[in-house]
Amino acid sequence: MIVSAFLSLAMTAPNRQLAFRRAVGMHVFLLTTLFLVLDRGSGPKSLTYVAYTILVMGIVEGAAMIGWRLTQMPKSQALEFLLVSPLQPRPVFFAEATVGILRFGLVSLSGLPILICMWVSGFIMGADVVALMLLPFTWGVLAGLGMTVWAYESRRIRRIGEWFMLGGILVYLVVGVLAGERLIHWLRALPPSVGLFIFNGFRDFHHYNPFGVFQSMFDPNGVPWIAWERMIIAQFIALGIIVLLGLRGAFRLKGHYHDRHYTPIDSSRTDQVSLIGDRPLSWWAVRRVMEYSGRSNLWLAGGFCTLYAAYMLAGDQWPAWMGKSVFQIFEKMGGAPTLVTGMMLLAAMPAAFQYGLWDSSTQDRCRRLELLLLTDLRGVDYWRAACAAAIRRGRGYFYVAVILWIALAVSGQATIQQVIASCAAGLMMWTFSFAIGFRAFASGVQANGLGSLLTLGLPFLTWALLRGNVPWLATILPPGSVYVALAYPLSWWWAIGPVLIGGITLAITRVALSSCESNLRLWYDRNQGTKTMG
Repeated sequence: MIVSAFLSLAMTAPNRQLAFRRAVGMHVFLLTTLFLVLDRGSGPKSLTYVAYTILVMGIVEGAAMIGWRLTQMPKSQALEFLLVSPLQPRPVFFAEATVGILRFGLVSLSGLPILICMWVSGFIMGADVVALMLLPFTWGVLAGLGMTVWAYESRRIRRIGEWFMLGGILVYLVVGVLAGERLIHWLRALPPSVGLFIFNGFRDFHHYNPFGVFQSMFDPNGVPWIAWERMIIAQFIALGIIVLLGLRGAFRLKGHYHDRHYTPIDSSRTDQVSLIGDRPLSWWAVRRVMEYSGRSNLWLAGGFCTLYAAYMLAGDQWPAWMGKSVFQIFEKMGGAPTLVTGMMLLAAMPAAFQYGLWDSSTQDRCRRLELLLLTDLRGVDYWRAACAAAIRRGRGYFYVAVILWIALAVSGQATIQQVIASCAAGLMMWTFSFAIGFRAFASGVQANGLGSLLTLGLPFLTWALLRGNVPWLATILPPGSVYVALAYPLSWWWAIGPVLIGGITLAITRVALSSCESNLRLWYDRNQGTKTMG
């Protein structure tokens, strides 16, 4: 009964209904793109990469549809009425989490006809359809609940967790990347029992994670029943973690709400007065986006890319006792140009989504604007605040891309002109994403759909165009201009894309700045006091 009431509200509320439709449309679009780029000559490696892509899609969608909603819910003080009602916090959490899982399940089911088309066309087998539906869904739910529990934990627990994650990342970089296929030789220096224990642990981790399952499933030399056995074990592991995360989230909801709204303000906040300066909105936006800074993801990306840059610089001088199979796999997937494009996409993600100025609900945003619109703030002040927040959140990935650019230039894998062109295209992609995201903020449009299109849709379309052997057309898209500058000989037609993107960016920026304040006031007048339900 409780779940039905929450589900009815989620499926009829205008904003959430619109977000759901956009998620379905984006899911179908991406799967259709994958289907269209496949051809009869697609080998097991291509199918494995397609499976990886579908898995990543599921994880991102699960984090957005389940994790985003559950993490934003405690920010609203309206939740206090439910927390003191007969429902109690734990049933409220389970009901909202169930609704998120059901909505995510519907999005996943929307792609079933595309997978059936792949089966009928002979690209995959019928059993593969089941795996491509179950694994992304299960691990997407795990990602959403994991993101929720991480946000619900106290700051002290999160700090401790970050240190554990840093240790895990170091172990992965040393054992999984530097040792790689040479791991057995490294372990011979240890006592036999210790070395065997470590080897079995990493072997099991490789086999029973979803990426390893897909690798064995599409391996032409693999045994089908072994792949399915690994999938079943991986599913049970994921379900066990999901249960634990769900219980932890339910028991932490009330405590997290109290931490956000009732924690006493100590005297240490006075030390930040000097940091605020004469731009309080910029200070607040930066502080807001850095509450959950995502340092673990940056450490992982930065650590791997730094090692890959060292591998490019060493070339044939790479020590024989170090592994290089992981680097060779990435070279087959596009190498450094692909990694550079990925880092710039991650750097541009905060610029596209504009989380620094958005609030979790229409009511919260109205209350925020009620104060901001009474001040002397102009459109350029909102622009500076959003820009400061986006740069602060994404600059780490840009620095990682710079390391790769330098390695490409020094190793001779790319010319100085190619590196400069790619860097210019990357900066252009960031400003393009920021201009669109800020325009959405000023117009009152939720940036989630546009952000997903910029960070997922355009890369998929770029990949499809490159697979179709039309790189000149791919340069019209921002990710394509970054990649093509490094992967192909530089030519005059490459400049068409960045110039076109720059012109569009300038036009959007001019309109957004000139109409920002008036649009915000218009949005406030339309939404202040309106009902959530249509």
